[in-house]
Amino acid sequence: MSTTLPRIARTALLVAATALAGCGLTYNAQAVRATAGDDVAVRVVEVTPQTVLLANREPYTPLSLPASFFQQTGLGSGLRGAGALPDAPFVPDARPQTAELRPPPPVSSQPYRLGVGDVVLLSTPQRGGTVEQLSGLLAAQNQRQGYTIRDDGAIAIPEVGTIPLAGLTVEQAESRIFDELVRSQLDPTFSLEVAEFNSQRVSVGGAVATTQFVPIGLTALTLGDAITAVGGITAPQEEFATIRIYRDGTLYEIPLEAYLTRPDLQRTTLVEGDSVFVDTTYDLAQAQAFYEQQINIIGLERGARSAALAELQAEIGLRRGALEEDRELFERQLGLDAIDRDYVFLAGEVAEQSRIPLPFNQQSHLADVLFGAGGIPPASANPAQIYVLRASADPTAFGAVTAWNLDARNAAAITLATRFEMRPNDIIFVAPQPITTWNRALQQLFPTLINLGTAAVN
Repeated sequence: MSTTLPRIARTALLVAATALAGCGLTYNAQAVRATAGDDVAVRVVEVTPQTVLLANREPYTPLSLPASFFQQTGLGSGLRGAGALPDAPFVPDARPQTAELRPPPPVSSQPYRLGVGDVVLLSTPQRGGTVEQLSGLLAAQNQRQGYTIRDDGAIAIPEVGTIPLAGLTVEQAESRIFDELVRSQLDPTFSLEVAEFNSQRVSVGGAVATTQFVPIGLTALTLGDAITAVGGITAPQEEFATIRIYRDGTLYEIPLEAYLTRPDLQRTTLVEGDSVFVDTTYDLAQAQAFYEQQINIIGLERGARSAALAELQAEIGLRRGALEEDRELFERQLGLDAIDRDYVFLAGEVAEQSRIPLPFNQQSHLADVLFGAGGIPPASANPAQIYVLRASADPTAFGAVTAWNLDARNAAAITLATRFEMRPNDIIFVAPQPITTWNRALQQLFPTLINLGTAAVN
């Protein structure tokens, strides 16, 4: 009898497991499937250095913090409740010291050398019959192909392969492409031009219309060209403004008055990595020091001097208080979820499924989201199936959802996650390991099997 009962129990468990499987009582795990179903058409794209560039092309500008987070309590801030600062007492020839003229040394003219991010345009002769030649725009599109120089310094041309171009002049690049076309037994007749200059830039900021990077093209970029490109200088008082150029660890200065009257300074040649900043002498600390100096210089009587200083301190205090009030109000609204935010969503086999806000004033990347939320559990998550699900604007289009698949079984692939930019409403999904799915199915199945086996024994 003692050997019969275990045999009966084992038989009952086997019969119960077979019956449950036949009834379809199995554990269903979430997965990304590259099929066009009735509801959603999914297109799976492997994440590579090339496809990262493609995914990042979708335009997105991060939300910005309110202006009060960037303002200083200096002159001209125009905050509500704050009047004009007290006038400085009249003192003959009283003004801040003019900056010294220290222009950067002249640089020799060098031919433009291609770099990472530049886009070159390859034009080939027209082929085909008369009807094809009359197709106009289609023919032009087929004959002019743009190639972006990748992070490895090369472009990839179908039927030719990878051609390194970084560091070459346009003439040298044409020669190298010619040699590769001949080696591949293709027609070497073509022309090459640079469609986008992205590898060499100069930053321009400060008291200008628009702070931005200005690209350096085939011709030398002058200081005047760079300032014109950002909309010109907006300093209200020319005598107090200075153009500062930071190059290779050295700071050069050109007073704005000298720049406006001397064409040779306007023709100053800028080079890759230069930073141009138009600076005015008035910020909070400088304005306060200047006013205090002027009030003390003229020898006002003690009472009048104290009143003037108190007026200055009170006005600056009003401005600072208004800024702090605006910032605190924004932070309270943010805490109550009353501010519009852009979000991404973390799902699947992750430390915690959650909704994650995108940061203000900067791009967020896939690595920021994954590791900022605790990473992925190595024991249960499948590193080969990390997906970024991004919906198309047209839900009826083919590939209405693009699943960008990051295979992180090779840990080096995580570097791609540090460059993959997030977009609002992206869904980051991590699939479970096959053994994880099996273990969870057994965890759900075992209690039922044990009950059935016990009933069979009894």
